[in-house]
Amino acid sequence: MSKKSAKGKANKKTKEPSASDTLVMATVIRTVGSSHRVRTEDGRVFEAIVRGKFRIANLQTTNPVAVGDLVMTTLPEADEPGIIWELIPRKNYLLRKAIAHARRVHILAANLDQAVLIFTLKEPRTAPGFADRFLVVCEAYDIPASIFINKTDLLTTPEELALLEATCDSYRKAGYDVYPISALNEEHQQQVKSVLANKLSFIGGHSGAGKTTLVNLIDPTLDLKTGEISEYSGKGTHTTTHAEMHDLAFGGAIIDSPGIKEWGLVEMTPGELGHYFPEIRSRIGECRFQDCLHKFEPACAIRTAANEGEISISRYEGYLRLLEEIKEDKEF
Repeated sequence: MSKKSAKGKANKKTKEPSASDTLVMATVIRTVGSSHRVRTEDGRVFEAIVRGKFRIANLQTTNPVAVGDLVMTTLPEADEPGIIWELIPRKNYLLRKAIAHARRVHILAANLDQAVLIFTLKEPRTAPGFADRFLVVCEAYDIPASIFINKTDLLTTPEELALLEATCDSYRKAGYDVYPISALNEEHQQQVKSVLANKLSFIGGHSGAGKTTLVNLIDPTLDLKTGEISEYSGKGTHTTTHAEMHDLAFGGAIIDSPGIKEWGLVEMTPGELGHYFPEIRSRIGECRFQDCLHKFEPACAIRTAANEGEISISRYEGYLRLLEEIKEDKEF
């Protein structure tokens, strides 16, 4: 999966709109099933449906358009929705594996300025594998990512505080901006605002990580629905059931989505994976072998850096886990 193929262009349907149809450019701001809510450049908002199918080269998707997409659509008439005829080529997008379709993907959001991972070390604890997968997908599709470690007010013991410091150090070594925060802290809320202001941001994280609570606190006008942490499982209950764009009162917008169980490493080869770990990518040329997978090959600069603490051991182990997953997927 090269970055070039990740930005494939959409194809128009074979039929064209009639000469009497007026097409306007609009942004998709909400998707529920086959219905899409769009907003034109002059602020008109209406429902629209896709006429036919749009395809991205070498990628099978379950949804033709996604939140953040720019489309050409007709205006609605009477009680009829508008018709989306054309998808403007995307600059980037995020995806996950499609539910019940092992070889297909679902596009979560498009044309992003950045992605923000809401990470927690307690109630619930974010799995390192989830975080690594999130960051790899962002790297693969040219989307800058940063990390907010939320609920730091719950970390009180020396062991928990040491874990917080180690986690921050791990991702900072990789080159990511990491912000330890408590959503209830007003100073931290201002920090979040400064990162999100005037950008289109995708907000990701486990259910229960506090995504919606945090957004409501930095922009109370949104009043998004929140859920409770399950006392039985320690995991969050899913509250967002569709992807939707929300404008922020202080500038910019965020795209919220359902809790994501699994990010898809679609069409990624074992040899490509290291390029999507920044701390590995910067050292790849130092390995003896050009096709080094950084697992057991001699004179591997990546293993050496991990052993010497220049690369986080947890990140290196995360790389190895994803490497085995990709290899197993290729053998499937």
